[in-house]
Amino acid sequence: MTATGKVLIVGCGIAGLATAWSLLRRGFEIEMFEQGPIPNPKQSSWDEHRITRHAYGEFEGYAALMPQAFRLWDQMWKDIGAVHYDPTGAVYFMRGDNPWYHGTSTALIKMNIGHRDISLARAAARFPMFNLDGVTRIVETDGAGMLFPSRIIVDLINYLGSRGVTFHSYHQVSDIDPEAGTVTANGTVFTGDRVVVSAGAWADRLVPSLRPEGLPSRQAVMFLAPPANVARAWAESPVMADIGEDTSCYILPPLRGTRLKFGDHVFTRRGDADEDRTATDLDVTRLMRVLKLVLKDFDRYQILERKACFYTVTDDEHFIQRAIGAKGWLISACSGHGFKLAPVTGELAAQAIAGERSANEVTMIAAGRALELA
Repeated sequence: MTATGKVLIVGCGIAGLATAWSLLRRGFEIEMFEQGPIPNPKQSSWDEHRITRHAYGEFEGYAALMPQAFRLWDQMWKDIGAVHYDPTGAVYFMRGDNPWYHGTSTALIKMNIGHRDISLARAAARFPMFNLDGVTRIVETDGAGMLFPSRIIVDLINYLGSRGVTFHSYHQVSDIDPEAGTVTANGTVFTGDRVVVSAGAWADRLVPSLRPEGLPSRQAVMFLAPPANVARAWAESPVMADIGEDTSCYILPPLRGTRLKFGDHVFTRRGDADEDRTATDLDVTRLMRVLKLVLKDFDRYQILERKACFYTVTDDEHFIQRAIGAKGWLISACSGHGFKLAPVTGELAAQAIAGERSANEVTMIAAGRALELA
């Protein structure tokens, strides 16, 4: 049995917007609340580009969700009238003895996603910017590419607004009542049939029970200008990741009006989401060390920007979706891989709210503990 009504969504990042998109398709009335402007440049979702992929290492539950994510992205492109995705493929550089490939290859074979090894000799010619010392295996996969978050966010906001979604910008939410279905923002109480908290790194302030399972994590990214001798190689590159104990990072090439970006994928699990987004020397200490290891002639690169972003992460990177009270729903799904799976996150939340799938089942799927999405 399905139900409709008014849903109040706290947070206008990609998780909140994707949930609104899925609920709107089911006939719900929606009001959304954001503490700053819409879109808010401080939100985790606001970025130039993000990786999407089917390859997920040992995270088999999330690999199983990726085909549905790609299908839902295709539906979203139709709705917003634009495709903000570039299918670049992905290349993974593995160093030392690493279990990542076994789980990845098993899942990719099951999903019929092409993947292949690249010899070190071929890699040296194709990726002249990389230091391949210590690299033991290089794998290229299909079914991967680059999403363009800021463009997606803007188009999705415009689409939802044109179809009746009410946005409350500069509304600081001070309290939610998941039993009564109310949101208090700027001193005014708003009432709905359901309340969804999808406030990213601020979610634990409204739902204290999220702590300590999910903690805000301050993460460093750097945007670089490559030297002229490898600029073309970068412009022709896929999305990439270095998978090594001392070199773990992800890399997005400068395509379609974006900059070359390197991100640190070792979670700090510290920080305050209200902090400034300019990365400090401490923030980039590890990433600077990594860049000097993985890039040839790193000193020839120009640093364009050092940025800090926030994710809410658990100790094993699983997503959290669960009922809170009689009328509340919590979404905490931004631990690094949240953007690529956002349409699935929103669809699962909508299924739970509409009564199409049990809350417990959605919680298990969102946590990556179900290997099929029926």
